[in-house]
Amino acid sequence: MEIKQEDNGKKGKFYIDIEGKQEAEMTYTYAGSNKIIIDHTEVGEKLKGQGVGYKLVEASVQFMRKNNIVAIPLCPFATAVFKKKHEYSDRLA
Repeated sequence: MEIKQEDNGKKGKFYIDIEGKQEAEMTYTYAGSNKIIIDHTEVGEKLKGQGVGYKLVEASVQFMRKNNIVAIPLCPFATAVFKKKHEYSDRLA
């Protein structure tokens, strides 16, 4: 299962496609040059219960660390993951 990313410098998403159909995504919007707002996470029925939402957040943390970006998680799911995973706290705005 490959997590892909699209980013146009204003908005972006991490997502998973299965057979050409997007089955999971986590979207974000830039708030300045080094900050993103994580605004939505959704996992389709095919992938529910497999930890895919966590994997999307983990991919975003890796991206943020690589690019020296911090996040404001407004999405309730992402907020819960950041609270649970203390090792991600370095990426919180």
